[in-house]
Amino acid sequence: MRAVPIKQAEAFAFVDALHRHHKRPVGWLFGIGARDATGKLVGVCVVGRPSARRCDDGYTVEITRLCTDGTRNACSFLYSAAWRAARAIGYTRACTFILPEEGGASLRASGWKKHGETRGETWSRDSRPREDKHPIGRKERWCVGMWTACAGDPA
Repeated sequence: MRAVPIKQAEAFAFVDALHRHHKRPVGWLFGIGARDATGKLVGVCVVGRPSARRCDDGYTVEITRLCTDGTRNACSFLYSAAWRAARAIGYTRACTFILPEEGGASLRASGWKKHGETRGETWSRDSRPREDKHPIGRKERWCVGMWTACAGDPA
């Protein structure tokens, strides 16, 4: 497997076609693709700003989507590649959120650590109604790099 740069449109099309429970993310800083020995795109990783505004310190990125076609080790390969790329351009921490039933094996294999759980709730408020198009239950936060707590982190 090799890491390749990927354009936003190609990454989003891959997510639209294969992601199990999310659509394409809203933001984009950069993306990384994974190609197998034949050159086939087997996974994509979308890196953006943190969705929690109190964690958006300018030195933190969030893996907002990671999607593969099921190729063995593609997830851990992409998590590692994204962290190397982010670190190379000056970021000091990366985070991502997964559903509890996803387990986190690829994150553990890539050196990430579980840093707690979020309540999970809707983004919709009376003052700004939104339609939820994603799972709104609990999620696990996983991070790598220098850890400093974000405002609002669980104790």
